Formats: sequence, C-alpha cells, structure tokens
Amino acid sequence: MKIKLKYIVLLVTLASIASIIYGFSIKEDNPNWGHKCIGLGTVSLFFVAMPLFLFKESKGKNMKDYMLTKENIMKMQEKERKKTENQ
Repeated sequence: MKIKLKYIVLLVTLASIASIIYGFSIKEDNPNWGHKCIGLGTVSLFFVAMPLFLFKESKGKNMKDYMLTKENIMKMQEKERKKTENQ
C-alpha cells in the first residue's frame, strides 16, 4: 500500500500543531516540558512539514518559469502593452 505524500504532510502538520497546543496548555504545570513541546512542534512544522509540502507541490514544474530572467521580463512587458492597447 502506497501512502500519498499529501497525507504524510497533513499528519506531520497536525502533529506539530497538536504539540504546540499541548506545550502551551502544560506550560503552567511543567514549564521545561512545555517549552520542549512548543519547540519541537515549531521545528517539525518548519523543517519537516514545509519542505515536504514544497517538494510535493513543485513536482513536475519548471523552475525556469518562476525565475526573473530577461526573457520572462520581456514577456511581462509585452503583456502589459497588450493590456493598455485593449483598454
């Protein structure tokens, strides 16, 4: 059975948010453990879930289309000129 990356990202995100919420709720009774839970949740959210999400979403896309090259600048300027002519 192949698990989709979408579900892994969702699971990691929910676990991270749950860890952060748990850390804030337990911070009054046990501050050290609360801070550790908040930190682990934040780290896993930004260093695990976000790169997995970006990897999943960028599959099959050409990065050159999103870079600011001379060709892309010329294309954008042409689109602007066509818009002003039509108005």
